[in-house]
Amino acid sequence: MSRRRWIACAVALCAAVALPAIAAEPSEALAGAALVQALKSGGLILYFRHTSTDFGQNDDAMTGYEDCARQRNLTDRGRDEARRIGAGIKRLNLPIGDVLASPFCRTRETAQLIFGHATVSAAVRGGPARPDNADRYADLRKLLSTPPRAGSDLVIASHGNPFHAVAADASYLAEGEAAVIQPLGAQGFRIVARIPKDGWDALAAP
Repeated sequence: MSRRRWIACAVALCAAVALPAIAAEPSEALAGAALVQALKSGGLILYFRHTSTDFGQNDDAMTGYEDCARQRNLTDRGRDEARRIGAGIKRLNLPIGDVLASPFCRTRETAQLIFGHATVSAAVRGGPARPDNADRYADLRKLLSTPPRAGSDLVIASHGNPFHAVAADASYLAEGEAAVIQPLGAQGFRIVARIPKDGWDALAAP
């Protein structure tokens, strides 16, 4: 089999087994008190795009993930945003379980500032874009489709591109925005809410 045909077959196979993102019906979308109650009950996933960054920087010259000086990093504004998000989540007293972060400095710092800890996970970033890696986001799709530990919510701090790639027609997350994901196992996952970076105070209001 030629290399071109092998790649085409691999793409077709990945498309056949990929876990889909299912659009939430209006009756399934969550907001306000219903969203807070669902988050407090556990079983959901919070996917954050990192908070505000300096677009005058880029990752082109980085020598590794620990090389923060050669990456696009959070601005002071982004750090303040993350702290405010963390304060709002703390007031809600959500059952936060594992916190996974992409290995880039901006995502690790976002997770640390919001939750105080994070475990680096390559799965939430996606694999390299290569011809022999037809579905670079397969691990992320699987993660978003798998229910977290009972009674807890899983947190992912990652980037805009991976979420856009796996979430079908969903628009890009803004910096600091979170998508609330309902895992559906073999059926994939459903996006039931999106929370802007300045939306946590309203949810936490008495």
